[in-house]
Amino acid sequence: MKLLPIVFTLFVLIKANECTQNWFPQNLVQTIAKETSLIKDYVQEKGRSLKNFYINNVQNKISSYFGMLHGDANSQEDHIKQARIKRKFKDYLEDAQAKDNVIFDSIAPKIDRYPCSNDDPTIHMTTPQLIALHGYYSESHTIVTDDGYILTLHRIPHSKNTTGANAYRKTVLLHHGLLGSSADWVISGPKKALAYILSNAGYDVWLANVRGNTYSRAHISINPDTFAFWNFTFHDVSQHDIPAIIDYIMENKGWDIKINYIGHSMGTTILFALLSTKTQYNKVLRAGYALAPVAFMTNIRSPIRLLARFSDNIAYLMKLLGANEFLPQNAVLRWLSKHACEINHYEEAICENSMFVLCGHDEKQFNKTLLPLILGHVPAGASTKSLIHYAQEIRNDGRFQQFDYGPDGNYRMYGSPIPPEYPLYKITLPIALISSDNDWLASEEDVNNLYTRLANPLEHYIVPYKDFNHLDFLWAIDAPKLVYNKLLQLLEDGVNKYSVNFQNSNEIN
Repeated sequence: MKLLPIVFTLFVLIKANECTQNWFPQNLVQTIAKETSLIKDYVQEKGRSLKNFYINNVQNKISSYFGMLHGDANSQEDHIKQARIKRKFKDYLEDAQAKDNVIFDSIAPKIDRYPCSNDDPTIHMTTPQLIALHGYYSESHTIVTDDGYILTLHRIPHSKNTTGANAYRKTVLLHHGLLGSSADWVISGPKKALAYILSNAGYDVWLANVRGNTYSRAHISINPDTFAFWNFTFHDVSQHDIPAIIDYIMENKGWDIKINYIGHSMGTTILFALLSTKTQYNKVLRAGYALAPVAFMTNIRSPIRLLARFSDNIAYLMKLLGANEFLPQNAVLRWLSKHACEINHYEEAICENSMFVLCGHDEKQFNKTLLPLILGHVPAGASTKSLIHYAQEIRNDGRFQQFDYGPDGNYRMYGSPIPPEYPLYKITLPIALISSDNDWLASEEDVNNLYTRLANPLEHYIVPYKDFNHLDFLWAIDAPKLVYNKLLQLLEDGVNKYSVNFQNSNEIN
């Protein structure tokens, strides 16, 4: 009985060995295992692909979007965001160094995708030509500063309804902001532009042009294409350009004349720098009127704040922005443009203009028909060093100071390791501040800080329209009603006699 099971078992083993393929499918297990492994790998690979797609196309974009909106809400997130931005700048710099490409043309080619139409001849007109086009008499005056820069000063001596040869005694000097020119004050036309409104009100209007811009790009001995020409900031403008302009006007009209100074943005910065250092001009001028005043820059919202993180490395920023003139079409500007405008869906033509990128854009108050004319005249030129000076003001919270050359450079320049602050307490000229709630460069906190430092403030007027922006002071549709009427009143009275309703409204009555 035991032999039978043993024989049967041997028989089965022999047959299995002889008929592996036909009798018992041993490869079935291997086949199933192999196919299972392939299916598993396929599923894992697809899972990884889906995960990567989600991270790259959904999660990162959402994180970037909310990071831009709420970067200050969480310090850890802000730290990560700053590190990412810094790495990106480092990549730009390394690529530029490798290709010896100062303006990053390899990253963002210098292409004008929004050329102005040639149909409108005003696009190509100069400031005097624009003034003459509207029937006003215009003059151009050329002066030389004590350090050799040749400046062009434009003038509307009287309104077009006045035929008298004698210029008005009431005198006003208008100074533009960074990247601007005298054209800023006339672009909006006779009914909207401040220069014409002042002329019609009986003022002799002088329009300044800062060194390096379209109308003041010359020096008695220095080539404008060299670093030596562009080696200046708004401080140098305050020490040389403005004194030369004021002295010239007084020589032209008489030393007893009193000049009203109206500045916008950087035009206000140089006024504060002038009056706090060359204090004799507090007695020369009649009063100062600061539109979108810029001195302290702790709380700004402009993308220029991104550059502040690198303002202690001057050579680094010079490499990024261009060593001489702040180039309006380099890749860094387009990078700032992307962060400033992409989320808000502003027009690309506006966002690719350096002035709008740095200052903002109020869509409701912006007259789009002016865009070709603005793009034809802005930017008018500015030194990279001036932009870096502003970046330093942002980095050094609560300090309105001269240019920071680093400890060694400061010792050589100032005799101390840090640059001196502008002594605002020395400003005795009556000054009115006119600001707005939605100003990217002149925040309410910073303007209030400035106001408390002035010894003789006339008034701090806040534009009663919550979306009013930095450039609206020049080109807003309702600028005459919201700003210029008040400014004319201050010019005539010296101080506001009426209460102002600081309503937080977007309605224009």
